[in-house]
Amino acid sequence: MQYNKLKRWTMPDSYYGEVWPKHYVFLAQHRDSDACTRSNFACGLAAIGGESDTVLVIRERHWAVGWVEWVAIHESDTPALAQADKLLDALDDYPVLDEENLSDLEYTEAEEHWASLSVRERVETCAKHGVSIFAARRDYLPNDYDGTLLDYLRG
Repeated sequence: MQYNKLKRWTMPDSYYGEVWPKHYVFLAQHRDSDACTRSNFACGLAAIGGESDTVLVIRERHWAVGWVEWVAIHESDTPALAQADKLLDALDDYPVLDEENLSDLEYTEAEEHWASLSVRERVETCAKHGVSIFAARRDYLPNDYDGTLLDYLRG
């Protein structure tokens, strides 16, 4: 069967590792992937039924980014291949598979970033973004009416 977006795995230059000639490459992420890429990876994998005997998450080391994960779909799993191809086609029109998942992920990461800051760093951050410095005493995110603090913590 021919797919519009899915491509068969091909051996990269300077590659040493297991080969996957009967698999198609769906989505990938690496250690430094942004929230959108990580959200799409998780949602895309779930949308094709998750890991199974024919759908694998391949984890490999990489000299530049530490590690890479990619979804390998065996050529015999035509339903997963068809769904994955549709999802890749949809990503051409809009870069997010699930807005709610992405928003939740970004907010959770902003909360974790806020919680990791010292009180001094929180005071400086609040002052810089027009938020009451008294909010720095709390471990939860302060109200940020114009969104600049949240944008800063997410990015």
